[in-house]
Amino acid sequence: MDRWINSLRASTAGWRILAKTHANRHAVVVLPPGTSGRVTGQKNQHWLSKGRLRYAAPREEMLLRVLSVIDQPEPKQGLAALRFWGQTGDRSAVWMAGADPVHLEATMNNLRLHALRASEMRASDLHVLFEHLQRTLGNDYDIDFTHLGMCGYLRGDQRITTAAVSTDIVDRCNVDEFMPDTDATAEYHRLLGEMQMALHEHEVNENREAAGLRAVNSLWFWGGGIAPEKAVRPIPPLFTDDPLFKGYWESCTGVVDKWTGDFDHCLDIAINGFVAVPPDIQDDSRPAIQAEYLDKLRLLLRNGSLSKLTLLFRDGLSVELGRFDALRFWRTVSPLLLETAHND
Repeated sequence: MDRWINSLRASTAGWRILAKTHANRHAVVVLPPGTSGRVTGQKNQHWLSKGRLRYAAPREEMLLRVLSVIDQPEPKQGLAALRFWGQTGDRSAVWMAGADPVHLEATMNNLRLHALRASEMRASDLHVLFEHLQRTLGNDYDIDFTHLGMCGYLRGDQRITTAAVSTDIVDRCNVDEFMPDTDATAEYHRLLGEMQMALHEHEVNENREAAGLRAVNSLWFWGGGIAPEKAVRPIPPLFTDDPLFKGYWESCTGVVDKWTGDFDHCLDIAINGFVAVPPDIQDDSRPAIQAEYLDKLRLLLRNGSLSKLTLLFRDGLSVELGRFDALRFWRTVSPLLLETAHND
């Protein structure tokens, strides 16, 4: 009997230590879109509905949404330079802007942008197009057209007006809604027009159209500026392969590790919490992977490994959950999670 009591005391003491250790362990996780039935399975739908749900159509970079949650300052400029930093590991001291390949589609009412992702084109084709733009326009505008992988950049002393957000936000939307707030200069419009003319009849685009693919008929200029000076600032560990996030964490000397798909790996490194940004899933595996992530996070919150969880879905949904929110058994499934007609 005494042995059983002592064992119970030891277990209780261990639980108290664990609870105290993880009392402030807050995880912030970026997930694929979650509204309109995209979260599958009644168990996860009911669980998420017990938290605090908010929805706003995405108008800013996911990085800024995360920084708001973890109380970190937003960069005042230079998002593209931060992305370049995340790709290379080196801070560039020159002005740069994102110049990412897009297809502009003229509809009856507006001009719609389609982001061209790695699955839709070869890096070798992009290289040919950027070399062509550099030869035809680079010297005239005293600017460099360059790219790393599928990420395009403008670099140089010539600073032009750019949009605030990347193609991740503008994809399939009306371009006019995301153009720069300030009036663009005549030089900017001239560069844009000449660039589109240079791309229009290029052999790469002729081959793409013959193969039934979208032409690269423009570049999206965004995030212009200079990268911030490197600083030392406390920030939760980051687990991702996203170069924009990596660049920001590099700028404040934060801990960055690759995303392995394993939240237990994050917990092995994180003391008071972490930020996880898995890649944006574009194929049919999205629902299954989404469900796998949510099942694991629900378990970690229930067993006390996490005390608080903030889920930021890429379509603008956000959900905050605490350990004891599971007791809100009276909550029904939120209308935000119910299946309705949507364009995915």
